[in-house]
Amino acid sequence: MTTYYRDSDVEVTSAGVRMNGREYALVELRQVWHTRGRRSWGTIAGRGALGVAMLLPLMVGALGVGIALVAHASVAVTAGLIGGGILIGLAAAPLADVLLEHVDRSYDRGSRRREIWVRTRQGDVLLLSTADAARFGRIYRALQRALEPSRVTR
Repeated sequence: MTTYYRDSDVEVTSAGVRMNGREYALVELRQVWHTRGRRSWGTIAGRGALGVAMLLPLMVGALGVGIALVAHASVAVTAGLIGGGILIGLAAAPLADVLLEHVDRSYDRGSRRREIWVRTRQGDVLLLSTADAARFGRIYRALQRALEPSRVTR
């Protein structure tokens, strides 16, 4: 028996599938398909907020340099504003690194719910429903690999 995928809730092998406490032999599965739910606008708004947070130090730094160049202040105040603006702008690099990691994880999780359905003799059954896009992809590919030798319609 070959194991294609296994975690605490899901096991996909060459003999069958176990998801959420239910077990099915591969020969019982007449058809397998997946669906995608509606997009989560909250997730997308969160990504946008992270983008703004990355650009904010650059904008504040540029504003400080711009004010220093426009204002008719003493040389010490102008140099202080330009230096402060540059330092704030440079702070964007480490902040962007941290925030880009959060954006990457957000794309791994996905912005919509995904479901795996199967058709058996008893009818259509929802095997899995998850918002984790990476996990969904691993499970669905494992299920496809498990079904290839048995030539079940997908």
